[in-house]
Amino acid sequence: MQADIATHNVEDLTARNAFAVFNHLEVEHVERDYAVFKLDIRPESKNPRGFVHGGLLAGMADNAAGYAAHSDGRVYVTQSSHMNYLHNQAEGVIRAAGRVLHRGRTVCLVRVDITGEDGALLATGELAYFCVDRK
Repeated sequence: MQADIATHNVEDLTARNAFAVFNHLEVEHVERDYAVFKLDIRPESKNPRGFVHGGLLAGMADNAAGYAAHSDGRVYVTQSSHMNYLHNQAEGVIRAAGRVLHRGRTVCLVRVDITGEDGALLATGELAYFCVDRK
């Protein structure tokens, strides 16, 4: 994690992130306006067809994008999201990378890309976050 991001902020978010813990989502990297989450696919990560469940992909995207938004030290809640599912993967590791596109006084817009081990784009989306702590 980069020096410009308060480590205690990331640790605090992670300690309170029961959804990520329950679903085996791991924060891999956080820096100002950018965050990456990793998932080592497990049987409980999969839908009935044997691929990563779309809801888990959306949750993974929300975590990566949310940490990117929170990287300025303010408090945000998800305002809206739109995901496009392109491909899927049944085994191995996938990553969600969120990058801030716009940071305003009250709204932060983040793009997220979820990629497979081979670099293939599995899903992409944009998420908007509302700042509830306007320091």
